[in-house]
Amino acid sequence: MTFNLNDPSFILGLRDIATREPERLFGNFDQRPLTFGELDRQAEALATYLCRELGMRPGERAAVMMKNGPEAIAILFALAKAGIVWVPVNARQRGNGLKYILKHCDPTVLFTDDDLLTVIAASGAVFTGKTLVLGGSEDTISEHLEGRERLDAPAPSMSELYALMYTSGTTGKPKGVRVTHAMMAYALKSVELLCSIKPGDIFFQWEPFYHIGGAQMLLLPLFFDVRLSLTERFSASRFWEQVHASGATHIHYLGGVLQILLKQQPSKLETAHNVRIAWGGGCPSDIWTTLQDRFGFEIRECYGMTEASSLTTFNAQGKPGSVGRPVPWLDVAIEDDQGCPVAAGEPGQVVVREAQPGVLFDGYFRNAEATQKTLTNGVLHTGDRGWLDADGFLYFLGRITDSVRCRGENVSAWEVESVTQQHPDVEECAMIGVAADIGEQEIKLFLKPKAGRSIEPRELYHWLKERLASYQCPRYIAVVKEFERTPSHRIVKHCLPKTLDEAWDSQQLNIT
Repeated sequence: MTFNLNDPSFILGLRDIATREPERLFGNFDQRPLTFGELDRQAEALATYLCRELGMRPGERAAVMMKNGPEAIAILFALAKAGIVWVPVNARQRGNGLKYILKHCDPTVLFTDDDLLTVIAASGAVFTGKTLVLGGSEDTISEHLEGRERLDAPAPSMSELYALMYTSGTTGKPKGVRVTHAMMAYALKSVELLCSIKPGDIFFQWEPFYHIGGAQMLLLPLFFDVRLSLTERFSASRFWEQVHASGATHIHYLGGVLQILLKQQPSKLETAHNVRIAWGGGCPSDIWTTLQDRFGFEIRECYGMTEASSLTTFNAQGKPGSVGRPVPWLDVAIEDDQGCPVAAGEPGQVVVREAQPGVLFDGYFRNAEATQKTLTNGVLHTGDRGWLDADGFLYFLGRITDSVRCRGENVSAWEVESVTQQHPDVEECAMIGVAADIGEQEIKLFLKPKAGRSIEPRELYHWLKERLASYQCPRYIAVVKEFERTPSHRIVKHCLPKTLDEAWDSQQLNIT
């Protein structure tokens, strides 16, 4: 499969379905039905206002800082219809990070929820364009979604920009990934491969729209005969109730979502569902079979990043621990620190090349330095560690920068966290490096207990000593109530405190 980059965008699909079957269900949001006809009408009305009344032109940018909701979906389609570049902004973004993104992307229009106006003001962001608000006394978005006007503009070509998606900025300033319409189309075809889509399938989706995983799903019903069951955010306590009510055949996971579900009290609803496939990234091999046996679905792992059209590899063969083989339009290799290929089974950096044009991004928005570092001669240097087996299956080992130099050894956070996660009282964990008294670094391990459980650091330390190498065992252990997270539910490690006063110190045991 390949796309002609000069062809019109997939956004024509919304117009076509809405014309033929206006009452056909796109999906629902918290059980509120969303039809193609209504979404198309709202999107056309808003697109008309943006272009004819505000004078916006194709290629200009519109920032959208909103929580998941039906209006946010209509806004996304309106921008695509008008050829306006969508800049999704994390609704939980605050302070300097928010200020930087709004300044850097330089939007003509800002869409936001009423309760986020004070957050934007508090960040110090200076925005001189038009602000459109949903909710409250100043609601202007609802008004412009109620119109009947139609723009009916020519669809952008596949090569044109669809969005600027800013990275979560866990290791520095956020970077705006230039995402084309073609890249989104490739993302959807990747989901088809991973999820073995059948007509009538229903996808339960909790991931924020401002993340590539959530954004791509909003376009899936334009390509395939499927429906979406959408909600604002992930809730462990309500998850199976929501899945059961939706009739979902597919559920999505990221980060520690599966581990969280596994540690909930068993319930009848966790097996009384229609789910065939749970798909995503971050399922440890040691709980793979346990998850499938307990919940009655098939695990489908994948690996990817926004810069490479979302999905790079997919595991539809059920090989535990692997994120699968490359999609047909990308090639994957493992290289050492000098950029030389390594043998099968040897770890190194994951690098990605196009097998078809238009799959990789062409650079970060207004950031030539970051582009040059990541994209060299058409090769995407992911910054991730992994290894390939003899059959070409990729195994993910975490971020290259997510490691600690301790006692002369490189300690992967992924290795320590995957073991710690197996403790029955631990719901989630995160490892960072802190300054050592002498030498390189020490390991500090953060733990969130399972609901109704408590963690005694001394006992946990002895439990880890039986399962980790001596240099992998944490010196410091800290128990937390909650972690700050990225839009994809990953823990934001750079926000974890490197202070030691509150942490338990294993040297108190005189253990070396």
